[in-house]
Amino acid sequence: MEYALITGASSGIGLELAGIMAEKKHHLILVARRQDILLERKAAWEQQFGIRVETCALDLSQPGSAQQLHEFCVARGLQVGILVNNAGFGDYGSFEPEKLDTYRHMIQLNIATLTELTGLFLEGMKQRGSGRILNVASLAGFMPGPNFAVYAATKAYVMHFTEALNYELRGSGVSATVLCPGITETGFVSRAGMASAALAQGGLMDARAVAQAGYDGMTAGSLNVVPGWKNKLSAFASMTTPSREILLRIAGFVFRDADKTS
Repeated sequence: MEYALITGASSGIGLELAGIMAEKKHHLILVARRQDILLERKAAWEQQFGIRVETCALDLSQPGSAQQLHEFCVARGLQVGILVNNAGFGDYGSFEPEKLDTYRHMIQLNIATLTELTGLFLEGMKQRGSGRILNVASLAGFMPGPNFAVYAATKAYVMHFTEALNYELRGSGVSATVLCPGITETGFVSRAGMASAALAQGGLMDARAVAQAGYDGMTAGSLNVVPGWKNKLSAFASMTTPSREILLRIAGFVFRDADKTS
């Protein structure tokens, strides 16, 4: 019996991805810090869809947490056929030395834990000759991000890592897909402290639509999924801008603080 493991499964895109997979009759391993929410989803989805749901309350921003999660699955004989690395967070505002602890946790979660989980579960997938990996990056990963410097850099890593991994996995029966959504209706905006960001003043994408695009792209073995035509245009523009200086100026405008420029 194979399971789909989803990190950050208690809210936002992660919760919606888990819900879509429950509807598709995937057995689930839900991972997040809030055990109460996970247990609530477990009870509801097991009853509604007749699937098995395992839960693991874990703070993946802590060093060693990836190994803990892998050991949790091994100890219970849970075979992971789909890995969704969705957990992550950002912090809006200029780079400040007093925020180094925040950046350290962000890098640990967005990069280190994601990489470790991919490595730990990929081995079994390759041995079985089948598997799907979905890593959640961001449209911010396509360009440098003034006021979002560390976050955008972590998501650029996720995008490049996943694309390279997908290339290496050719012929193995395993694929890696990266989902790069624009700003989405989740708890991300409030947690990142970006209510004043001009980017957050416009329309936000629906988390369910983003999750569906990610699920469809993953099952098809797609390389890079950018939901929404406006986001696709932004991604294309960032890749075709002839000058890094011009791109940086555009990024500075995109990520500007509306309260400071009004």
